[in-house]
Amino acid sequence: MSNRVENLVCIVCPNSCEIEVHLDGEKIKSIQGNLCPRGLDYVREELLSPRRNIASTIEVSGGVIPLVSVKSSKEIPKERVMDVMDAIAGVQVKAPVKAGDVLVEDVAGTGVDIVATKNVLSNKRETIN
Repeated sequence: MSNRVENLVCIVCPNSCEIEVHLDGEKIKSIQGNLCPRGLDYVREELLSPRRNIASTIEVSGGVIPLVSVKSSKEIPKERVMDVMDAIAGVQVKAPVKAGDVLVEDVAGTGVDIVATKNVLSNKRETIN
């Protein structure tokens, strides 16, 4: 393993600190440039165990619109993003859909649910309570 330097822009707060990280292999030797402690946590997570939120759409049958916007209920490991996207690609739900409905449980075995972020009424004039 060799020494290397990674440069990151922290996205945790509005400061957008430019952070320089010195690594020895996978071990963090030093972190410089953060203005708050949250930058340290961000760098450690981003380099050692990156996670992402998912936002996408799922097809709706019988709805007044053909798609419903969805999100992951929590962050997933970055390396599983494509697995999750592949898993929801073929999903179709029936209208009506209510914001907050879990549309896919434990997507791709991640322990994370896919949740509707919008109401989609049925094209049969139903209402969502």
